[in-house]
Amino acid sequence: MRRSRESKSAPVGVLSKVLKIFDLLQSHPFGLDLKTISAEAGINKSTAYRFLAHLEREGYLMRDDAGSYMLGMKLLQLGARGNHRTMLEQAAAPVLRDLWKATEETINLGVLDGRQVLYTAVLESPHAFRLVSKIGMRRPLYSTALGKALLAFAPDEEKAHLLSSLNFQAMTPYTLTSLMQLKSELENVRHQGYALDNEENVMGARCIGAPILNARGEAVAAISLSAPITRISTEKIGMFAAAVRDAAAEIAARLGFHHPDSKHRLNEDSPVQTEAG
Repeated sequence: MRRSRESKSAPVGVLSKVLKIFDLLQSHPFGLDLKTISAEAGINKSTAYRFLAHLEREGYLMRDDAGSYMLGMKLLQLGARGNHRTMLEQAAAPVLRDLWKATEETINLGVLDGRQVLYTAVLESPHAFRLVSKIGMRRPLYSTALGKALLAFAPDEEKAHLLSSLNFQAMTPYTLTSLMQLKSELENVRHQGYALDNEENVMGARCIGAPILNARGEAVAAISLSAPITRISTEKIGMFAAAVRDAAAEIAARLGFHHPDSKHRLNEDSPVQTEAG
């Protein structure tokens, strides 16, 4: 009986160690040497070498001239075949619906698309007077809560490239129209963990957005809550922001991302409509 249990658990143990190696190398795109992999993954050096050598032969890992291992093309191609947006939307759907039920406001899911934010999922508020977005809609990064959340938590190199290529246009008197203003705003977003659109995209509209962070603390997507300023008063921003942050953190967890340093550990006849971000 003991031998039977051991034979069943052994393959699982091997798989667990291999997955640790994959997770480790995913976080270090420029590669790691054998000694570091062994130490960081908690695997005996000789065992780690056997795994690495086999994965390299099969094309799942590759090794550079300095002896550092990194993810191989075969593994990267497997990942590329998956529809990441579909996975994101499936993971987010129940969380967005819970947020929508709790707040009864318009809820949006967006991703970075060039120099704009692309809306990939929308749940409209049941209120007659509501903020409306549409799936497939694109909006500027600098004037929307979704865009600011994505920008603030973008990788440094990507953020620098995006900031240098923005073309500011005033949608309302409150739109940020200078790089200095936006950079200051993004610092606030990183500090507080959420972004605000205070009538910057549409007059009378306020939006609160939060990033969905991967294990490196980078935004893979963002969610936002949109409503007229009459329902998101200044006094209620903190309450709504906490709910949006919590929802973003829950989606990240459902995607398998955990980032301990993040603040995201955190609940009439025809309708009058207007668009918001």
